[in-house]
Amino acid sequence: MQFQDHFSSLASSYAAFRPRYPAALFDYLAQVAPAREVAWDCACGSGQATLDLAERFGTVIATDASARQIGEALAHPRVSYRVAPAEDSGIASSSVDLITVAQALHWFDLGAFYAEARRVLRERGVLAVWTYSVLNTGEAQIDALIGELYHDVLGPWWPPERRLVDDRYRSLPFPFEEWTPPSFDMRQHWTLAELLGYLRTWSAASRYTAHHGVDPITAFGERLAGVWGDPLQPRTVSWPLSLRIGRVR
Repeated sequence: MQFQDHFSSLASSYAAFRPRYPAALFDYLAQVAPAREVAWDCACGSGQATLDLAERFGTVIATDASARQIGEALAHPRVSYRVAPAEDSGIASSSVDLITVAQALHWFDLGAFYAEARRVLRERGVLAVWTYSVLNTGEAQIDALIGELYHDVLGPWWPPERRLVDDRYRSLPFPFEEWTPPSFDMRQHWTLAELLGYLRTWSAASRYTAHHGVDPITAFGERLAGVWGDPLQPRTVSWPLSLRIGRVR
């Protein structure tokens, strides 16, 4: 599968507006890994999971196929950033305790990536992949408008792989010794502008803009402002994470 680069053009916005994952998730991953020596954050983007891993592992190798995404990531003394595809990491065999793939597995050539994961993981090494779909604010009017944007306005512009996200990765093959993990939720406290910044990082919004020459989030933001209230008042935004996790057989 050729690298599908939906996000290099959005690298700075991705770094600024993509949400961070809960600390409890990384605490759990550190507990189930066979050791805390080396973690590979695969398809790291601009580091949404990388720095949290670096707080718990001696070394983190963070790779992404997009040089521009890597260029937006923050430096850390225990992190080694590399431009590399998921399917050909260049990492030494049997050297990694934990592999994480955050919101990216649906873009991979799964057969090739799973072979690469088995190659680099140590005995009893762990692969953890997770995804999240549409956000929720708990406000019916706001959530209805976001649902309308997601399904009706941008629906035709989502890449076909997005269906795997909406299915929460349940239909993907996962040829590892899998178990059921705890539930984790991701939460942010965002102003209206921050939420709109995040929506502009959606691949469908970018594709819509490229085709029509018009940013769909601008008109949506005007509608959303009518039900948001004070635009500077943060609201809680949440996403349930769908996590699949397993060990090398």
